[in-house]
Amino acid sequence: MGKDLSRVSMPVPLNEPLCFLQRLCEELEYCELLDTANRIDDPYERMVYVAAFAISYYLFGSSRNRYKPFNPVLGETYECLREDKGFRYVAEQVSHHPPISACYAESENFTFWQDQRWKNKFWGKSVEVIPVGMVNITLPKYGDHYEWNKVTTCIHNILSPQRWLEHYGEILIRNTKDSSCTCKITLVKSRYFSPETNEVRGVVLDQAGNTVHKFGGFWHEGIFCDTLPTPQCIWKPHPLPPDHMQYYGFSYFARELNDVTPEMKSLLPPTDSRFRPDQRLLENGHVDEAEKKKDEVEQQQRERRKMMEKKGEQHIPRFFRKMVDATGKETWFTNGTYWKVRKEPGFAQMDNPQLW
Repeated sequence: MGKDLSRVSMPVPLNEPLCFLQRLCEELEYCELLDTANRIDDPYERMVYVAAFAISYYLFGSSRNRYKPFNPVLGETYECLREDKGFRYVAEQVSHHPPISACYAESENFTFWQDQRWKNKFWGKSVEVIPVGMVNITLPKYGDHYEWNKVTTCIHNILSPQRWLEHYGEILIRNTKDSSCTCKITLVKSRYFSPETNEVRGVVLDQAGNTVHKFGGFWHEGIFCDTLPTPQCIWKPHPLPPDHMQYYGFSYFARELNDVTPEMKSLLPPTDSRFRPDQRLLENGHVDEAEKKKDEVEQQQRERRKMMEKKGEQHIPRFFRKMVDATGKETWFTNGTYWKVRKEPGFAQMDNPQLW
């Protein structure tokens, strides 16, 4: 009871054919909320849209309660270039013990970064996923830098086909460049005798702690704010594909994360998650072969670690560096080299690590 499962290798049938680096990229599906925030002069209304973006991350729980993403191996990377949404994203697994995934995205209207690590607690019939690390957003027009925590996700009936998922806890969003307003969001824990689930309540507060805006709704249905000059729905999920339950509950955005074109193959590093063989085998329905390949990939990682320990060497991430922020917390931030190397000389001309 209460055992940390973050280092336990899970069997392939419990996985979906995406990894945590790609799951972090899914947080940008509703990045248009940040585009809107970067055009709003009023700081309190701006905070409402940032809050809606923070809540949109939890939508995956409505259709993705049966499977977990693959754990990336050390040095694994992932890029996502979305010209239609105006951003480019890169992620890297920067640590194995503890497992830490770092990512960074940039666009004309925002920058987004985080390093996330997870603790998984097994409670017999349920598993709690407890994220550690802060999400960061900057809005260039106003010089804002928002940061917030994530809440606990609990998977109930973990050993049963009737699994279900909920998120609960409190999110605090603050602007590190301006203390005039903060935001508190509560994802309400379900109660046995209450029919309400997935409820969200939020307030935007001024510096004195007075409520300026209230908003609420459900993280699987949408968020409404009735204290704006024009009361309105701030965020509503996109419709899911009609056959989404046949494909791991993936949204249209999630389905595209593994796509690779011939042109992309020549540009991506071989460490990109799209090339991970066990994940691709699972996507193509070859579960037994995926299980064997997953064992091979993980064994190769163990052998690389033993070799480095024997030589007295430490792994150095390629595209992120460890920093200490203004509050004294350690964080991983882009070193700014990924897209430069991709352009010149190109990853095909580089000495890349062989992960699988």
